[in-house]
Amino acid sequence: MTGDFPNNEIAFKNAPASSRQSRAKRRSRSLSASSTDSYSSGSYSSSSEDDGISPREKTQTNSKGFSDFCVSNINQAAFGRREIEIAEQEMPGLLLLKKRAENDKPLQGARIIGCTHITAQLAVLIETLRALGASVRWSACNIHSTQNEVAASLAEAGIPIFAWRGETEEDFWWCIERCIMSDGWQPNMILDDGGDATHVLLKKWPETFKLIKGIVEESMTGVHRLYQLSKTGKLTIPAMNVNDSVTKIKFDNLYCCRESVLDALKRTTDIMFGGKQVVVCGYGEVGKGCCAALRGLGAVIYVSEVDPICALQACMDGFRVVTLESVVRSVDVVITATGNKNVVNRQHLDRLKNGCIICNMGHSNTEIDVNSLRTPELTWEKVRKQVDHIIWPDGKRIILLAEGRLVNLSCSTVPSFVLSITATTQALALIELFNAPAGRYKQDVYLLPKKLDEYVATLHLPTFDAHLTELTDEQARYLGINKAGPFKPNYYRY
Repeated sequence: MTGDFPNNEIAFKNAPASSRQSRAKRRSRSLSASSTDSYSSGSYSSSSEDDGISPREKTQTNSKGFSDFCVSNINQAAFGRREIEIAEQEMPGLLLLKKRAENDKPLQGARIIGCTHITAQLAVLIETLRALGASVRWSACNIHSTQNEVAASLAEAGIPIFAWRGETEEDFWWCIERCIMSDGWQPNMILDDGGDATHVLLKKWPETFKLIKGIVEESMTGVHRLYQLSKTGKLTIPAMNVNDSVTKIKFDNLYCCRESVLDALKRTTDIMFGGKQVVVCGYGEVGKGCCAALRGLGAVIYVSEVDPICALQACMDGFRVVTLESVVRSVDVVITATGNKNVVNRQHLDRLKNGCIICNMGHSNTEIDVNSLRTPELTWEKVRKQVDHIIWPDGKRIILLAEGRLVNLSCSTVPSFVLSITATTQALALIELFNAPAGRYKQDVYLLPKKLDEYVATLHLPTFDAHLTELTDEQARYLGINKAGPFKPNYYRY
């Protein structure tokens, strides 16, 4: 990174006094003042911090006088609309679902609280849900991933949305609560990414929570929280785990991460991967995607795993399976992808070599123990938006991306086509739970029905001019399945 070049010190000494003071101040920043800015090349507008005014302190209305929203700058709406139009071109399956179901209005009467990443692709999903009859209110599940211009465009369209890039933790919870609290509007469905909206509603409005018809959760972290609620008897409504649906876990987790991890690392660090030593913590679908991408660019890859099956898969794919402790001193890049807590702790961080890059591809921001770096002896130096040097007393520095949050959505963009698959899965899960007859789903966590998983894939095949072979009656009888599917049992591993 630029801070490692010796000429920088000469330039610093020769700079004007005001410039030297400014740079010295940045060098001595502690974490308490570190950046909450976001860098996303998919979002070209400035963050809300740039004008020095929190969106919560602004009074804004759209062109029709609507004011039930809180975004960075409503004047960015036109630009956001163009980004949404670009995303639509790569989301054929979701638009085909919208076209087929729009007249039937299968979500008529649904009042959906959404807490997800606010991106152009998410906007296409929101507008699809509205076209299918739903009323929605939305907030962000990540303080860094919101595309401000997209949020402005949704507000201009009259959608209650509360999100901006660079929210504080307090802002984050305030936005979720604003989604829930609305005069004359009571939610009956939740679309969650991480379980935060579910958590807030259950904790602060338990009676309203009991009236929810269903929860759709798309992240491993959120699904884990749902299973915990179910185990303790606190889940009083049905929930759909779409994270483990085939179309989500294979296409979003594997294929999406295979492309977006490189995008994020390249944009933030300009790193060349050929010959670099990289350790990927976790060899689930996300880890598999990361490893495949990095190997294609010539990186030397190690994998750490707790699951013997995943570890064996990594071995068969040609990767060395090691403990993090055994390679932590020598690797150039550390990527976490486990969904667990403190996978990289302070002891690991202390042993990383100078210049090591560390980032997280798992949903939760708990994988890297960033809080352990909030100590007086360490200096935080902002390099770029979402890129920080953490400097040890001996001069060693590591490069932390997105403060340990999801690096691909915080520091880059993800392919719209893959998000079309994910969004279609979410929309069908909402339709299924909302329209299910009483008794079909109990107070438990369910997987998306296999038939709907296959329908998601079917909606996306025309893009590739793909044509399915049809079983004969004799073949269907031989296999013991319906000619129209489902074609695989629930236990089948794709």
